[in-house]
Formats: sequence, C-alpha cells, structure tokens
Amino acid sequence: MLSERAQKALLDIRENILLAQTWTEGLTLVRFAEDRMVFYAVTRCLEIISEASRRLPPELKRRHSKIEWRGMRDAGNIYRHDYDGVQEHIILRTVREALPPLLRTVQVEINASESDA
Repeated sequence: MLSERAQKALLDIRENILLAQTWTEGLTLVRFAEDRMVFYAVTRCLEIISEASRRLPPELKRRHSKIEWRGMRDAGNIYRHDYDGVQEHIILRTVREALPPLLRTVQVEINASESDA
C-alpha cells in the first residue's frame, strides 16, 4: 500500500504528463521552439514530474526498473539550475519518447493503489 504522499505524487506525474502531451500534440520542433509559452509550460511540467518522482518509494522504483528514475531526478536539477542549457529538441523528445512509458507505469500503480483501497 502506497503512502498518501506517494499516491499524490503519482497523480501529479500523470497530470503533468497529460498536460505536456496535450500541449505538444501535433507540433513540429520548429513550431514548439517558436512558441515560448508552450516551451516554458512543458518544461515546467517536466520539472514537476521530476520533483514528484522523488516522492515515490524505492520499492515502486524497483518494480519498474526500466524507467530512468535517476535521469528523471537529475533532469529536474537542470531545469531549475542550468535552465539556460535546456534545449527545445530535448524537451520535445522527452515528451514524445520518455513520457509514454512513464504514463503507463504510473497508471499501473494508480490502478493498483485504487484496488487496494
């Protein structure tokens, strides 16, 4: 059974994945790079996902060892402290390639948590 904090973190991760995917749907890299508001909003979603991932228990992360938990955590430090190095193509690739498997993992854990309740 997950703690309330971990359950909230899963919901926050799911919400921010869905927002990032919605805001980038159909955008080319050029259009994404030109739309500074979307770029900043999506980067903020990734920052929240990074921070929320830190609130997940080690046993959950071990169950889903194919997810790059450490990379996710470390990326948050870049978004916060090395913000001038954040590049549009990396953000968009993250949304399109890294977030779908994370969303599936998070949904599995949310479903399991709801069935335990």
